[in-house]
Amino acid sequence: MSLEISNTSSQARKEKTAAALSSVVAAVGLTTLKIIVGIMTNSLGILAEAAHSGLDLVAALVTFFAARLSDKPADSEHHFGHGKIENLSALFETLLLLATCGWIIYESIQRLFFETVEVEASFWAFLVMGISIAVDYSRSRMLYRAARKHNSQALEADALHFSTDIWSSSVVILGLIGLILAKNVPALRFLNKADAIAALLVAGIVIYVSIELGMRTVQGLLDHSPKGLAEKIEKAVEAVPGIFDCHRVRVRTSGPSLFIDLHIYVEPNQSLENAHQLTRKAAEAVLSVAPKSDVSIHAEPLPQPQLSPKD
Repeated sequence: MSLEISNTSSQARKEKTAAALSSVVAAVGLTTLKIIVGIMTNSLGILAEAAHSGLDLVAALVTFFAARLSDKPADSEHHFGHGKIENLSALFETLLLLATCGWIIYESIQRLFFETVEVEASFWAFLVMGISIAVDYSRSRMLYRAARKHNSQALEADALHFSTDIWSSSVVILGLIGLILAKNVPALRFLNKADAIAALLVAGIVIYVSIELGMRTVQGLLDHSPKGLAEKIEKAVEAVPGIFDCHRVRVRTSGPSLFIDLHIYVEPNQSLENAHQLTRKAAEAVLSVAPKSDVSIHAEPLPQPQLSPKD
């Protein structure tokens, strides 16, 4: 006998979509500001940030559509739903960020060793980076809350991008301060390359975050089971009176969803109704450990001889 329980929510889809849309709007504004000020000041650090924000915009658009599509119910061709769209979205964002880093590193090396470019550390440069930090802080907090609430890898990737932008924008500001010091303090002339160095640091930060995100994304695509979850499920199910053993616990992720299937031993001489009630209690025990999951339980008659149920 088997029991399947699935948890879905249209409200979750609306909240995830709203969060993703807000990050699209924020990315549009930040990218436009950084491009304008970067061209005005000829700052590679700000242009690097503009490229970063531009790809964040593309990533935010991908996240927006992923959030809308990933919660579509299962159909005849996708028996486990469409949750993997979120994993693919996060992987796409990772590849975009790594491509951006390649361009930033190339341009930085050119300015450090082969080209001389005058950069203007103006009031507008500091203003746009300050606005960027304020917006990134606000968006990252909102996206992280939505990602944790709905277990969304796509929203987490978006939040990670905005959070990373805070640090990279801070590095660019330090680069601009270095340029001012180099211009006004002769002993600090070596800081006239601070803008290109800041761009390299931005690239380093983004590469680190991208690799971390990419590894988790690949784990999701390869059905990696969350560490320790199977053991917690076994313990919770075996604590249900009347269940002798919980085994063959298998957990797979699909975007924000968890699919869990397991086998239990029950008393062979009891009625079908009683056995069904035990499987339902077992499912409730699983949901107490993994609330937003699709649970499938197969009940088997206890092989003889066996001991009493585990309490």
